[in-house]
Amino acid sequence: MIKFLPILLMILYAVAVWMFSVWRLKRELDANSTPLADPRMAAMLERLGAAMGLPPIRAHIYEVAPVNGMAAPDGRVFLTRGFMDQLDAGRVTEAELASVIAHELGHVAHGHTRRRMLDFAGQNVIRSVLGVTLGRFIPGIGPWLGTLVASAIAARLSREDEYQADAFAAALMTKAGFGVGPQVELLARLDRLTGAGGRGPVAWLASHPATDRRIAAIRALEARWHA
Repeated sequence: MIKFLPILLMILYAVAVWMFSVWRLKRELDANSTPLADPRMAAMLERLGAAMGLPPIRAHIYEVAPVNGMAAPDGRVFLTRGFMDQLDAGRVTEAELASVIAHELGHVAHGHTRRRMLDFAGQNVIRSVLGVTLGRFIPGIGPWLGTLVASAIAARLSREDEYQADAFAAALMTKAGFGVGPQVELLARLDRLTGAGGRGPVAWLASHPATDRRIAAIRALEARWHA
């Protein structure tokens, strides 16, 4: 029993980290977000809700500058203030923001956000266990390899989540009458603006798939639905 004590302590530590992370994230979002009540988005939220057989979708604005969307473990969906600023500047459309909300709803529907919090805690356990184990055989390098393996596993799971959320959004946007055009156009524009895309020697550690692959997957779904 004693020999398993370090692993048990690591698991308990991971659980404590997970609980603290969820609590801290909720507190941050509660303190720095407001309901999305922009009249320009009202029709979009209503159409998304109707496509799901629900009242208008409720979303929130997270008051931070980066352009992003996110889903919280409690099921709330957020657009950042940075995204709304892009709408004010005419650089994105209401339908494109609807595709972001649809994507985040996909994360909620698949339970990705809660699982990612668990993955974060599990990643700490994997890193610690591998670091200690490999460190016995490869002193100095073992802990680094443990971190690399844990990060690669987490990144792979995250990329799979993004494909699933993209597919959910594509289906929802199509059912709501938008089609996949806004979703694809926004992905392509964000890729050009940020230079992102998941390419290069560390692409396998990227948390998001390459943008061109995401677009290709969405177009493949569209072709299948219209075949």
